[in-house]
Amino acid sequence: MTILVLESSKYLMIFFMLVYAYLNFRFFGVKYDIRRKKLCRRQNQLMFLIHFLGYLSLYLNRNDETILVFYLAQVIFLGVYMTLSKLFYRNISRLLLNNMCLLISVGLLILTRLNMERATRQFAIIVVSAVFSWIIPFIVDRVWQLSRIPWLYGVLGLVLLAVVCVAGITSYGAKMTLELGSFSFQPAEFVKISFVFFVATMFYRATDFKTVCITTAMAAGHVLILVLSKDLGNGLIFFLTYIFMLFVATSNYLYLGAGLTAGGAAAVLAYRLFPHVQTRVQAWLDPWSDVADKGYQIAQSLFAIGTGGWFGMGLDQGIPEKIPVVEKDFVISAIAEEMGGIFAVCLILICLGCFLQFMMIAARMQAVFYKLIAFGLGCEYIIQVFLTVGGAVKFIPLTGMTLPLVSYGGSSIVGTFILFQVIQGLYILKRNEEEEDEEERTQSKSK
Repeated sequence: MTILVLESSKYLMIFFMLVYAYLNFRFFGVKYDIRRKKLCRRQNQLMFLIHFLGYLSLYLNRNDETILVFYLAQVIFLGVYMTLSKLFYRNISRLLLNNMCLLISVGLLILTRLNMERATRQFAIIVVSAVFSWIIPFIVDRVWQLSRIPWLYGVLGLVLLAVVCVAGITSYGAKMTLELGSFSFQPAEFVKISFVFFVATMFYRATDFKTVCITTAMAAGHVLILVLSKDLGNGLIFFLTYIFMLFVATSNYLYLGAGLTAGGAAAVLAYRLFPHVQTRVQAWLDPWSDVADKGYQIAQSLFAIGTGGWFGMGLDQGIPEKIPVVEKDFVISAIAEEMGGIFAVCLILICLGCFLQFMMIAARMQAVFYKLIAFGLGCEYIIQVFLTVGGAVKFIPLTGMTLPLVSYGGSSIVGTFILFQVIQGLYILKRNEEEEDEEERTQSKSK
């Protein structure tokens, strides 16, 4: 009977995930708010069903009551967080809220399977991040002075990155972490936000050649410090985000072409200068030539994905722990092995749905400052998703990036919460403006 329940749960989770992913994109074709809310309620039901079936499978496999307690704590948190978000922020984007909670629930599920202690720690960070970031949409909606302090964003970001470069802890060949006693964090996850605010503020003021040169010099400083820290994954995110923001702000193809050309040259230079970059490129080109050493990570990732196939081995039925750092860089491989390739593809499509919502919000914003913030944060998000998934499936060399809201990592969780809440603030701001305009039109007609 247990085997039947486990097998049924596996296929039901895949089916529910397929339906959720379909509704994720169906949302964009629905015009009326009533129908959109109904669609979002269906997504909520599917999310909780997937969550329940996943933890039911883990409990039946392990017969550990702490799993049930942990599951109930998550259900309470997700229910309260979603309910209060919709009550406090009436015009919140329910699609982004749903997708955010789904990614969190899947991340906690796979982390529970991999390492219960880390899953518990991740959950505690998620709860703190949710409380801490709660006020951000309120601030974005009401504090217009955010566009007045560009150099605070820029200088603060440079200082934080410089401190990491000098005093950071080296991990996997790169300096990414600062330690303050027993507390450690990765400042780059927060500088991503300040960097976008800096660029948006500068280009909101002007897009003349002098401003472009000053902003480019400051952006280059961020990227250069990351390169000196050998944090090339984040360096690539900062670089590409700046190039795309510059192009959107100026509509100048010359800037775009020059930026991408310079980036290509810098990539070649980084390959020649840094041995760990050479190792990753060689492992990417031919992991099988040294599968016991340089190519071990990517080879195990590909084995896991191939073993899982389209429908997966089932939770607790695979061996994803054989992949080094599986809970961070290769969490998508663990998901594909045990929950199935279809489930993993749907998860990636949901990330893509978040990005599309970011871009739609950017397109609707009239103020250049807000438009560039939404666009820049959206670029950072989707580039990180691409780097993480692309590295795991051997599409690109490994960059050591985490999958936002899914992979293990406290700084990544807090930074992503801030990113999503800033976007929510912009969405709420726009909806409030539209409602005020509609009220004014109604009043003018009545007169």
